[in-house]
Amino acid sequence: MAVDLPTGPAGAAGRAGPGEAAPGDGPRGGPGGGRGDGSGGPTAPGGLPAPVPPVPVTPPAAESAPRAVLSRALSVPLILGLVGGLPAVVSAQYGEGVRDAAYWLQLVLTCYAGARLAAMVLTARRRLIQGSFWLFCYIAMGVAPLAQAVLGRTPTPVVGPRSDTVLAIALVLLGCVAFDVGVLLARHRPALRIRWTPPAASVGRRRLYLLILLAYAGSGLFIAQLGGPAVFFESRQEISESIGASGAGGGDGNVGSAFLRGFGTVPALLALLFVLRWMVTSKVPRRSPMVLLLLAGLVVVNIVVNNPISNPRYWFLTVAFAILFTAFPKSPVMYRASLALGVIAALLLFPFMDRFRYDEEGRKAVESTSFVEPLTLKDYDQIGMFANTITFVESGAGHSYGRQLAGTTFFFVPRSVWDGKPLDSGVRVGQWMGMTNTNLSSPLWAELWLDFGSGGMVAGFLGLGYLCARGDRRYTLRTVEDERPGNITAAVIPLIAGYSFILLRGPLLQAAGRIGIALFCLALVTTFRSDARRLLR
Repeated sequence: MAVDLPTGPAGAAGRAGPGEAAPGDGPRGGPGGGRGDGSGGPTAPGGLPAPVPPVPVTPPAAESAPRAVLSRALSVPLILGLVGGLPAVVSAQYGEGVRDAAYWLQLVLTCYAGARLAAMVLTARRRLIQGSFWLFCYIAMGVAPLAQAVLGRTPTPVVGPRSDTVLAIALVLLGCVAFDVGVLLARHRPALRIRWTPPAASVGRRRLYLLILLAYAGSGLFIAQLGGPAVFFESRQEISESIGASGAGGGDGNVGSAFLRGFGTVPALLALLFVLRWMVTSKVPRRSPMVLLLLAGLVVVNIVVNNPISNPRYWFLTVAFAILFTAFPKSPVMYRASLALGVIAALLLFPFMDRFRYDEEGRKAVESTSFVEPLTLKDYDQIGMFANTITFVESGAGHSYGRQLAGTTFFFVPRSVWDGKPLDSGVRVGQWMGMTNTNLSSPLWAELWLDFGSGGMVAGFLGLGYLCARGDRRYTLRTVEDERPGNITAAVIPLIAGYSFILLRGPLLQAAGRIGIALFCLALVTTFRSDARRLLR
């Protein structure tokens, strides 16, 4: 029996069924809409329109998400090695250490940090700042103190009772857990309804040229004050003596020396990062002889002022991380290799790179019969110094209640103007201990605990985890979905990831100078205008 189908809006020609095109949709139903009369598309037996299979749509997030490249054959040994293998090898070493509560708590801290570091290596998205945080925790707060507990040797004397060491390890573990909680809060934070879109920060082309000029001027003055580039390839001791001989150290507190070093190294590094980002993401600068010449000059300047011979190892680590992740912004292989090889380098190479600190007469050879013995040197004194900070506070000094943080914030104020300006936390505790060399570390856990106690330390690491997670997420979005050559975030986040090693080690007052200069350089180069003629292309 024939059935007459209506041709009005309620009919097949005017109504889109499941999987069919609606009127005016174009390709599926022709220019005038989907017709089922046989003249505009395929038909099924009986004259009815054939259903058109739906076209799958790939979500934007799935298109931009980097894939996890490590197979199970590689991921399982990595997890077992970081969480169980390396701690077991260190614990099996012969030594005079006591297997007490401090040892077992240190073993738990090491395994926890190892598990989190393995998660950072295996994650599908690159988390630069979090990866740096857990790399530092695993080596400096985990494996190295575990080796010291097994061998019964500490790089810096621990003057207090054993209970202070136990408390220090417990507080470090508590801070690590609080950091993870902050990351979870950032991941599950409620969406905010923003009625306006903030303008995007970009690198202005003329502003970048100003930064390059500042980099050349600052580094040139630094090199000239020290008597030429040759001194930068001798030793850090020679650098310090040259600064003292030139009179650039200034008055009390060596503020002039800090500014000379800062403006001689930081603008050159930032200018190199921005030009490198420009070169990686655009063909325009590659065809410009002037930009290529500027890049070559910045490379030479950074080789002179930011090389590992004339700079502290942690600063060179910052330079290496920043350049690596700026040059390879989308490479998950480079990210994973950096974290995995960072463990090996920290254990086998980092203790021996200190040979450039002194000249030939003052240099001491590092002798060891196993890879764990160099971990008992001064490089990894963070747990011991935290324990000493606890003893210092409990001996009557008390908490600072923000005074140390105020000294860090206003680092640029000379001591001649600020009478009673706080000393570095490491220097303050070292003087109380009666140490001759007061260039001691003060890890971020100790800085927060000294100022605000246990509650303030936990709150600080909650906030730190939240900010690090937000920064990593913003970096992923900016490098995957925003390929503008002048993208500020794509160059700043790698720098923060590298500098986090210095901030975590402390003292914060020593690290504040370069942060202030970096903020000045960023303010100089950043623009919020959308005029394409003023931006990098």
